[in-house]
Amino acid sequence: MLTRDLISIDVPPLTVNDDAKKALEWMDEFKVSHMPVIDKTSYAGIISDLEIIDLLSPEEHIGKIRKNLGKPFVFEYQHAYEALKLYDLLKITLIPVLDERERYMGVITQQKLLNYFAEMTDAKDPGSLIVLALHQTDYSLSQIAQIAESNGAKVLSLFLTPHHDSTELDVTIKINHQDASAVLQTLERYGYTIKESFTQSELKSGLKDRYDSFMHYLNI
Repeated sequence: MLTRDLISIDVPPLTVNDDAKKALEWMDEFKVSHMPVIDKTSYAGIISDLEIIDLLSPEEHIGKIRKNLGKPFVFEYQHAYEALKLYDLLKITLIPVLDERERYMGVITQQKLLNYFAEMTDAKDPGSLIVLALHQTDYSLSQIAQIAESNGAKVLSLFLTPHHDSTELDVTIKINHQDASAVLQTLERYGYTIKESFTQSELKSGLKDRYDSFMHYLNI
């Protein structure tokens, strides 16, 4: 999915002529710590609540510190992963989206991005989760999919979690079978280490843990 498809209409931009009081009120209303700032259709940057408190009095216009504003953004034709990378790098609460002429189009909120990745990973569909622990050189997507399919299951989604300063990684697999016992047994016969597994009765709890971890990753 492209970033243009994730633009939220819920958070309007501030203008350089808006004052600090209005900016803080909007941040509180929209539950964000940053707001986009525009000058007509041009993107001026984003402002944080801390910048407002430290640099402006309530009646002062945001334009007064325009030169100090950071200008993170993604282009409308980039993939959603680019927005996720910016969230991880900058720890900001929204990502401005610009067109190819660098005109402001809107923002991607954390909730919008989270909803997209939940859909992409089939989090709402019934099935089971399996987490494998293995070395990076032992990872084979084709073999894992073949093991699942040999037991009549399909891999709905799969993602990798590398360990920092290590050659090991976790492979989290979502399959469409509510009973994963046959797949688990075959994985073990092939020498895979099963770190965790969540069958249908346990899946809600497992998904909540991953939701909490992802929200922590986005630094909410």
